Amino acid sequence: MTRPPFVISIQSQVVFGHVGNSAALFPMQAAGLEVAAIPTVVFSNTPDYPTLRGRALPPEFFSDLLQGARERGLPERADYILTGYIGSLDVAGMVADFVAEAKAVNPALTYLCDPVMGDTGPGLYVPEAIADVMRDRLLPMADLATPNPFELAWLTGQEIATLADLEAAKALLHIAPGSRLIATGCALADTPPGHIESVLLGPEGITRHPTEHLPIALPGTGDLFAGLIVAGLGRGLSLPRAVETAQTLTSHALRHARALGAGEVVLSAPEFRRALLTLDRC
Repeated sequence: MTRPPFVISIQSQVVFGHVGNSAALFPMQAAGLEVAAIPTVVFSNTPDYPTLRGRALPPEFFSDLLQGARERGLPERADYILTGYIGSLDVAGMVADFVAEAKAVNPALTYLCDPVMGDTGPGLYVPEAIADVMRDRLLPMADLATPNPFELAWLTGQEIATLADLEAAKALLHIAPGSRLIATGCALADTPPGHIESVLLGPEGITRHPTEHLPIALPGTGDLFAGLIVAGLGRGLSLPRAVETAQTLTSHALRHARALGAGEVVLSAPEFRRALLTLDRC
């Protein structure tokens, strides 16, 4: 029997709600992938509530979890590594070391770096030192990177308003020549009215993937999107198709959250769950 694709997912975890691994883990598992989830922080909920409990994992505790992953041979087994939100500088450095080690012992794995740093409106919501680690250490190792326009602009100092701006930003990002940039949630000068788009820039050229712009901004949207891309790739979809499928399913989750009056993405919509079981037929 063939083993399912294996993912190491290193990002935040919350007790209540769906952000970080609490957003990405379920869709990857429902799509048939095996996932080792390593938390960088454990919070009671997202920061959008009146109170927030929990904290970033202490460095020695996080280091111990990574060592346990090494002892189980997870880097050698992994088909994908996904990294997202990191809550402390010490942990950021250890994540970078772990990804570098994994890529050295397992050159075939695909690393998706979601540089969760900020967004239009709230601005940068991690310390600059952590953003620097993402720019200088994590993104140069990435096979796939999924920044939003704010993150891409911050990382490169390049305004993002046109397709040419995205091309210039990719050149400034210092990702490897064969890597692919997926600029998410873009509203460019020529994006169709009422839409946003994911723009895929890679060795094969540029493809643009517009989708309806829903007037809903909820925590966990980007984490879910990145997890869905990995799920699609793990089920054999091409990268452009995985991006489009991730857009469709993220929209399902957002619409369901709006219908329920929820304050973050919701993963319980029947059509969302059914689609995850048949991703390889999308």
